[in-house]
Amino acid sequence: MCDGERLKRAIDVVASGVGLVITAPIMAGTALAVLASLGRPVLFRQPRPGKNDRVFELVKFRTMREADDTHQTDAERLTRVGRFLRATSLDELPTLRNVLRGDMSLVGPRPLLVEYLDRYTPEQSRRHEVRPGITGLAQVSGRNGLGWEEKLALDVQYVDEWSLALDFTIMARTLSSVLRREGVSAVGEATMPIFMGTGVRTAERGDSDSP
Repeated sequence: MCDGERLKRAIDVVASGVGLVITAPIMAGTALAVLASLGRPVLFRQPRPGKNDRVFELVKFRTMREADDTHQTDAERLTRVGRFLRATSLDELPTLRNVLRGDMSLVGPRPLLVEYLDRYTPEQSRRHEVRPGITGLAQVSGRNGLGWEEKLALDVQYVDEWSLALDFTIMARTLSSVLRREGVSAVGEATMPIFMGTGVRTAERGDSDSP
């Protein structure tokens, strides 16, 4: 690990630790809102691949009702409280714990679904050369308003061009994007369509509790 990577990790530890303390009252209120609208469990947990494809458990606040046998779309499962949490990114607050643990970084390619691993091209797979992030270059460049190929290309670009200066720029742009509530969902989708591989698209169920 080079000096820049050590400093990045130190920033992650300090910022996530402080963030968990400062946002504790907000998370408590959010948990109560989720409990009232969705019941238990309050948290959404799902395995996601991290650096070097190592799988970890991602933790967020729930924003959707459980899937049933009626083939509901993500838009139908998403609650009013869930829409607000996604639009404001409050559903991401528990993910600070993943950063503190070392599963993730504040900035990096978003951790996607495990089943996508076999669908990436070799170039797209390079997004896993670094820790995944709560926010990333793709998120501040259009978030879910971008197509899959665009998002994955931006993830690889981040890997190639990474610097602490780039991380600080992305974090500043993230704050602006969250305040403007931009790119929360893809056109015609509640979140994003399933990634089936480069050049393949389906409009069915997507990454249910993705950012």
